[in-house]
Amino acid sequence: MKHKEHIRKGEGENYNYSQDHCFIKLSSRDTNGELCVVEDTLKPGFHLKRHHHKIMTEVFYMLVGELELIFDDETIILREGDTMTVAPNVWHEAKSVDGGKMLTIFKNSEFDLFLEELSTMSEGDFANQETMKACSEKYDIYEA
Repeated sequence: MKHKEHIRKGEGENYNYSQDHCFIKLSSRDTNGELCVVEDTLKPGFHLKRHHHKIMTEVFYMLVGELELIFDDETIILREGDTMTVAPNVWHEAKSVDGGKMLTIFKNSEFDLFLEELSTMSEGDFANQETMKACSEKYDIYEA
């Protein structure tokens, strides 16, 4: 790990997808896969399908806008300044009607490497359910 690294606003490896634009603020490569931090600008209509992780813990910190987190037993609306921690093996889904911005901390995760791999995929890869399932599960993302 580097002794110091200063990543300014609008900097960091970035991946601009149809539903969100992610900036990697701390790569799992610099933490032996223990930690990853992503600044995520959610585009209007953002929807992350129901899924869970077997190892990863996610911490969502809402900076701007709202995020609806849907769990099996309740739905929580995150607003500016709210934080939500999702432990391993908790099924969840996320939606943002109007979009927003959040910081997500991934513990025991290489989520940034997942985003990197997605950026190399073709339309055909995205259309292939088996390819997408294998890629997701490689990074501890299991869909219903």
